[in-house]
Amino acid sequence: MKIEMGESLFYSWLRHVKECQIVQTNWKVSPQWQLHHEDELAELMTATDEHFSLRYGYKIYKKNSSLSQLIQQGECDAVGVSIQEDGPRYYAVDVAFHESGLNYGTREETVMKVISKSLRTAMCLYGYMETKRAEITFASPKINPSILSDVEPCIEDANALLAARGFNFSIRVIANEEFNESVLQPILLMSDGVADTSELFLRSYQMYTMFAGSPAGAAKSGRATSPKRMADKVEIDYQDDGVYKELKVGAIARTVLRKMLSDGSASDDEVAFMQTTEYSKQFFGLQYPLLLRTDAAETELHYYKDPLLINGERYRMCCEWFETAANNDRPYLLKWIEGHKEGVK
Repeated sequence: MKIEMGESLFYSWLRHVKECQIVQTNWKVSPQWQLHHEDELAELMTATDEHFSLRYGYKIYKKNSSLSQLIQQGECDAVGVSIQEDGPRYYAVDVAFHESGLNYGTREETVMKVISKSLRTAMCLYGYMETKRAEITFASPKINPSILSDVEPCIEDANALLAARGFNFSIRVIANEEFNESVLQPILLMSDGVADTSELFLRSYQMYTMFAGSPAGAAKSGRATSPKRMADKVEIDYQDDGVYKELKVGAIARTVLRKMLSDGSASDDEVAFMQTTEYSKQFFGLQYPLLLRTDAAETELHYYKDPLLINGERYRMCCEWFETAANNDRPYLLKWIEGHKEGVK
């Protein structure tokens, strides 16, 4: 079976950044599946077809004369489902890597392809998974600015058309520097500890970092030897706040905060205060002390299993991080990171 590196990248992205428990690459519609809500989907197809034809002159479904013909071509490079307390969250991704920049023919054809693929995915999710809530992503590491400037207003229109019909779909395009910031950097940040041989992108990256700073590698590339130089920079980049926006608050705590504390970004007084409920509530929004000094083999309730070392002492860090309207720890955590990233050793 052919495996694309882009699919492997987003397989890992959905699993470790979006925290999807179920992920499938190369997802395709089966002719044996029953399509639901056909009348509603047919109306959506007609409405979107007319809108983009009248406003932009685009025939986004030009090769599809009917809903069934359009839907049967449905496919995505990766689909993920994240099971949450408030219900499942669906993600669908198409990724395209064209070395000279995204190109499906002419400039207009390329724009139409992005829009039609995204809308068809929305229809498939509703018709086969019966969900009106999903994040639909078209990603490419390189899109010409002129094409991107044409795509962006079309994406806004597509989202508005869906919202007007009661859909909670969010279509987005990730390209160029945002591809690095929102996809590549977060998944590399989360790569530590992943040992699944099926995740080819991450395994390739892990192999690279084994030798990136070796004397032999440096000699061949002409660079000075600097062990783990690239790996350290990619894994924890305290200066790049944009990387965090794709990560859930618990993931930021497990990776960034944990590493900063281990690296000595908190003073001795702060470490002492972090062992109190009052300080942890005020500065992190937590209901329990952020740190718990421990030598116990058993994992204490409300704390991560793996201990961390701070100045030679063993601690466990609180795992009760929330990101809801009633209890949102995210702004507390990001504010603390922002105020302490310059002090990392």
